[in-house]
Amino acid sequence: MKVFFMQIYTVPAGMLRANSYIVTENGTDAVLIDCGGAQPLAFARQKGLNIRSVLLTHGHFDHIAGCAELQAAGAQIGCAEAEKSLITSPANLAAEMGDRIPAFSVDFTFQDGDELGLCGLKFTVLATPGHTPGGVCFLCGDSLFTGDTLFCESVGRTDFPGGSTSQLRESVKKLLALPGNLTVYPGHDEPTTLEHERMFNPFV
Repeated sequence: MKVFFMQIYTVPAGMLRANSYIVTENGTDAVLIDCGGAQPLAFARQKGLNIRSVLLTHGHFDHIAGCAELQAAGAQIGCAEAEKSLITSPANLAAEMGDRIPAFSVDFTFQDGDELGLCGLKFTVLATPGHTPGGVCFLCGDSLFTGDTLFCESVGRTDFPGGSTSQLRESVKKLLALPGNLTVYPGHDEPTTLEHERMFNPFV
């Protein structure tokens, strides 16, 4: 019997080099966490991976810019129900940054506590508002994909439309209260761990 193990590829994408994460259990079918540009699809094709689903942590332009191309290639796009309106709103910051997001539709939505079975993997949805009103993180095994909620020794900005420092503080507390020393895969910069953030993140 062939044994498979989850593999995670980090692909910086778009003008702000936001981290997109390709997650696969069988080496053939994959889930993409965020899609900031064309790079994840090109990388997946190079690796022989078929991206079946895209899970969005939030709707800012630098995390959704490549979704139209992925959707055209057959991927289903999912986001939090509470974040859906941000994707097509000026609050997605695309115009402010001189960018334009090719139109795409949201194929499915989710909310806090939902468990998504995709490509042989289980993703638990954790609502983490603060950076945006409907932002979420995804827990898969011992990996935590935090978007722009939690970074290595930092947290997401709250000065954009819909941001809330008090909500973000509660969201970060929620993440740090998760059991174990999960590996944290943030929306920008390098991975970290929950234990490291519990000890060194100045926000908490």
